[in-house]
Amino acid sequence: MFSRREAVPFSFVAEADRFRSNVTPPPRERLSVSQLAGRTLVGLTVVAGLVGSLLFGMPAMESGAAGGHRQHSEASDGR
Repeated sequence: MFSRREAVPFSFVAEADRFRSNVTPPPRERLSVSQLAGRTLVGLTVVAGLVGSLLFGMPAMESGAAGGHRQHSEASDGR
């Protein structure tokens, strides 16, 4: 078996890093009022959902027994 080696010019890789285009991209479109309002409402809805889940979830994660909610086991009745 023999290995065939060819000279591969890699100068194009180095040139590609230095290449800059003279074509400027088009300017970004400005958002319309309805698009801005829609994005704002979606953001507020997401934030309100997170805050609501924290408000409703925090009491459930408390480790202490609540005042009116005590567990009663039948095994402790002394039968």
